[in-house]
Amino acid sequence: MSSPMAVSAGSSSKDRPVSRTSFIPELQSMMFALGDARRPLHETAALVEDIVHTQLITMLHQACEGAALRGSRVISAEDILFLMRRDKRKMVRLLKYLQFRDYKSKLLKSLEDEDTIQDSGAVAGGNQRRQRLAQDFLAWMDQTGELLSLAERQEVDPIKQERMERLERQTRAMDPAQYSEFCESRQLSFAKKASKFRDWLDCSSLELKPNSIAMEILSYLAYETVAQIVDLSLLVKQEMTAKSNPISHVISASYIHYNTHTEVKKDPDSPEATPPSTPGSSHSSKHPLQGNGSLDGRARQRKRKKSSPVTVEPHSGAIQPCHIREAMRRFNYRQTSGYGRSGMAFLTC
Repeated sequence: MSSPMAVSAGSSSKDRPVSRTSFIPELQSMMFALGDARRPLHETAALVEDIVHTQLITMLHQACEGAALRGSRVISAEDILFLMRRDKRKMVRLLKYLQFRDYKSKLLKSLEDEDTIQDSGAVAGGNQRRQRLAQDFLAWMDQTGELLSLAERQEVDPIKQERMERLERQTRAMDPAQYSEFCESRQLSFAKKASKFRDWLDCSSLELKPNSIAMEILSYLAYETVAQIVDLSLLVKQEMTAKSNPISHVISASYIHYNTHTEVKKDPDSPEATPPSTPGSSHSSKHPLQGNGSLDGRARQRKRKKSSPVTVEPHSGAIQPCHIREAMRRFNYRQTSGYGRSGMAFLTC
């Protein structure tokens, strides 16, 4: 059974329905904020969108099946938490996210209504529903208490730490305009476009609809999926460019061949590509203008242009679709042994 990620990684943006809502512009900004180039490629963002969309749709259908089995009328946070029970570290990240959302709700409510500050107990009780709901479900599901004990630990997430250090190194070379654009891109998320995100997932076609907390979790998982795709693709990109190779400074034969044709194609009238003119003649009279010589010269010039290879733009520092496909292939291969029995190979769980 092929995993949803393997199918989405091999799919093309041409297979995307025309009527489907697109997050490509937002994804390009998110990818820039996560370590990609300032102008991520459109085809790369389209491939990332296909992967994330396929992952979340598959997760939604599995959560819908779980909600139906327990007799629920909606898809709630418990159904998504049950799917994520395999990866404890990602479960801890989700719990911390829910804790942050509760704290943000409490802060916003206290700013809107200053009278609630005096009754802090009521505010805390009313604004910790996400965290309390998740903890109650984990306490019921995890008889050993291992998940709850992990959530209480104040440990540094090594993946988050490495990501932040990489972004800090990236911002060192930015000018004020680039850094301002970077900060704006850092604020983008799927949660800030809730209605568009719901249409993107086509929740109206589901038998059971996700509630508000489930949509918050799905938006968080969508962003984390994008972040993990960028992380893995940057590692593949670094390996493909052979930056760690001690002889990487040696120019390959293909690079010389490419640059040679590019220079000739780019400027065929350059001094290096043009034979010296005869004495007493101007540079513009290098092609005869009378007799059969003019026709033969133009014919040879057209033939040379047709036979020359097509000019290819050199690869920029942006992540290429081949980097993403290779990263997804490796991830799927590593996860086959762990999730092969259930067919699950999600990036988010």
